[in-house]
Amino acid sequence: MRTRSLLIAALPVVALLCGALVWAALRSAPEPPWVEQLQGKILRLDQRTPGDLGVYIKHLGDDGELDHQAGRYWYLASAVKVPVAIATLQRVDEGVWPLNQRLALRNEDKVDGSGGLAWQDPGSEYDLKTLLEEMLQRSDSTAADMLINRIGEDELNRRIASSMADQGFGYITSLLRVRHELYRELHPDAANLSNRDIIQLASAPLGRERVRALARTLDVDLSELRADNLKQAYQRYYARRLNAATLRAYGGMLEKLARGHLLSRANTDLLLDLMGLDEYHAYRLEAGLGKDVPFAQKTGTQFERACHMGIIDPKSEQPIVIAACVEGAGQEQAAQTLETLGSLVSDTLLH
Repeated sequence: MRTRSLLIAALPVVALLCGALVWAALRSAPEPPWVEQLQGKILRLDQRTPGDLGVYIKHLGDDGELDHQAGRYWYLASAVKVPVAIATLQRVDEGVWPLNQRLALRNEDKVDGSGGLAWQDPGSEYDLKTLLEEMLQRSDSTAADMLINRIGEDELNRRIASSMADQGFGYITSLLRVRHELYRELHPDAANLSNRDIIQLASAPLGRERVRALARTLDVDLSELRADNLKQAYQRYYARRLNAATLRAYGGMLEKLARGHLLSRANTDLLLDLMGLDEYHAYRLEAGLGKDVPFAQKTGTQFERACHMGIIDPKSEQPIVIAACVEGAGQEQAAQTLETLGSLVSDTLLH
């Protein structure tokens, strides 16, 4: 009887040990051959091109995972618009908002950047689907801010942390706040710039002319600014990790999207379509992958920063998640680096 009791008492321990052994075996399982092959190619690409390259790739068919500087934070720029879209469609799935819910454009929504909504009259109305399309396909920052302001920054970040990525994302802000935080690195009064001020400042070329325009707008002397060039302001802003994430965290979010863990089937398909699944622009990663490769994607561009994130063949049984960024290089060079990366991925994984 005592022996039987001891055996029963030992069962949980045995189960834990077995589980640990299985987990260890899984973790020690060799990576698919493509991982090492592609890792070497990416390392050589990074070494021979200007700036720094970060890459995260996960093949959802064989669970192979590639990490090249994917654990550090990278500034996302307009790639933040994908989690904004996910948060919006989650509210639709929850029955809080219908997809045809109309939002009225306000002056406080307007911000410079791609797209044309900033030039429309206040009071103009757009449904959620149209705003998602403008934000994702034309990267319209005013459309993005209309959605972010509707969701709320804190709620957006709560959703990112609770469902999209439990760690690895910095705080995501409105696109207007991006400008405020950047210009505050030059002068604290920039926090009070109006939307009109922000849009007008964007007409001044990047560099000293933009700095001078900011000083005139704030009615301060150039000597009162905290830096004499915009590059210093950007570097300080980037260091704060606002609107940044690790590529591993961003890739994990895309994996959840591809697996249908974030949205209903209908809204997953809608989002993938809005991310240009059936379109081809021959730009960055997409140019290297080739026009016959289905690719749901979003780019991001800022001063000395360029990203391209997406899911290759997302509606297949074996989609591939890729998140890649370049920093410290000019836009043309960054685009070429990402195009070359796309070619390496295509040659190694798709042929």
